Amino acid sequence: MTDPAPPGPPATSPAVLLVALGRQVETRLNRALETAGLSLRLMGALGHLARQPGLSYTELASRARVTPQSMHATVASLIDAGAVAPAGTGRGRRALLEVTPRGHRLLAAGQEAVAAVDAELRELGALPTDQELFRLTTAVAGRRPE
Repeated sequence: MTDPAPPGPPATSPAVLLVALGRQVETRLNRALETAGLSLRLMGALGHLARQPGLSYTELASRARVTPQSMHATVASLIDAGAVAPAGTGRGRRALLEVTPRGHRLLAAGQEAVAAVDAELRELGALPTDQELFRLTTAVAGRRPE
């Protein structure tokens, strides 16, 4: 009896391709943000705080979908950089966080870096439209696209 033929290459998987694409885009974004002194993690926290000043560590962690312990480390980095300051702390009061003027400048620089990566990806001509990306993102996240 002869051995069966080895299987051919695996079929192309959209899920695997999206993961690979996501990693490549994440790498490009982090490189671009590095020039502004940020990372996606730091910029995400700054963005949440800029949209809603006064969030607590726990609220910020929930929005970022990370543990409070991880968010404490992120915020510590932002405080060390002078981008975030605790406000409203005191005995029996929870720590609230605010973006400083330096943090707003860092966030603006980060947004410029993201816009540059967006432009670079669009120049490649291989991206779907923003509407198609939104529809895919909301579908995968379990929400109905509008």
